[in-house]
Amino acid sequence: MIAEHLHTRLLENMSTAVLLLDQKLRLSHINAAAEVLLGLSGARHQQEAIGKLLIDASETERILQETLDSGQPHTQREAVLTSLHGSELVKATVDYTATPVDDIPGSALMVEIQPIDRLLRINKEARLFSSQESSNALLKGLAHEIKNPLGGVRGAAQLLEQEFDDPALKEYTNIIIQEADRLRKLVDRMLGPNEPIEFATINIHEVLERVRQLIQVEVGDQIKISTDYDPSIPEMLADSERLIQVVLNITRNAVRALTDVGHEDLYTESGRTIQISSRIYRHFTIGRRRHALVCRIEIFDNGPGIPEDLIDKIFVPMVSGYAQSSGLGLAIAQSVINQHKGLIDCSSERGETRFAIYLPLEGQTI
Repeated sequence: MIAEHLHTRLLENMSTAVLLLDQKLRLSHINAAAEVLLGLSGARHQQEAIGKLLIDASETERILQETLDSGQPHTQREAVLTSLHGSELVKATVDYTATPVDDIPGSALMVEIQPIDRLLRINKEARLFSSQESSNALLKGLAHEIKNPLGGVRGAAQLLEQEFDDPALKEYTNIIIQEADRLRKLVDRMLGPNEPIEFATINIHEVLERVRQLIQVEVGDQIKISTDYDPSIPEMLADSERLIQVVLNITRNAVRALTDVGHEDLYTESGRTIQISSRIYRHFTIGRRRHALVCRIEIFDNGPGIPEDLIDKIFVPMVSGYAQSSGLGLAIAQSVINQHKGLIDCSSERGETRFAIYLPLEGQTI
């Protein structure tokens, strides 16, 4: 009894989430860290099988049973554990180690769980920053190599035009000049706005409301647009016109997804929906830099989602899922937010696409 109380006290004081399971993979103990991580209650779920505690846990059950049978520890990387807390799904990406035990009364297996969602997010954001920097460097080099000969081509065409008296020949030189101008404008668009960011004190909700009003006028009653704002977000230093363009670009992409044909079955109950929301996060990491306060803007839609083969490339210039799109909008949006020391992230699956814009509130308190 003393040993049992001792191991219970030790487990409760650990920051690592720990489950103890018996020979039938039923819960014999769950410490406080695991209760918080998985949204479970030790008092309520005592002696419940792991298959009932977790949703879609057949693979986890198999691994735990094999560990129990073999008597050898097993570590599983980047496993997704899903449980039901009330009516809400709790999902965590974790590394866990299952270890057979024979010195803890009533328990045969100890499962130590380490959440890695935050680490994965930081690594993903670091890759996004690195990709954006590489893209910008590539585009600047490409722009230089394209614009120099384009200037020569355009100048030569202008000189030729002066030598011709025949209007038909001048028409050809005019085509050369127009196409050179078109290519120069395309390169300029790839590089993004030339004007420097104009920082001023703004209310982020005025930016979001401006976008909502513009989109509502464009879509009418085709799409339901709702908002969920955090009124505690303070004013911030930002370029409101650039932020309007960023949010407008993302929201118009959502409209395009929702009005794409062939997915009508998604909207039979809730209809086509876009939600714009804002939240404030404390002690939040963007890339590898920690910020005291961060504003998070989310644009959600219940459309068909972004194809899996595109989701990791959507911020790369010239990449688009639509033939009629230049593929520059999201790349430019990411560049603008990077200039605000922030980041745009995206998660998507069928029926649920979320673009999250993170903007640090340096030196501001609430």
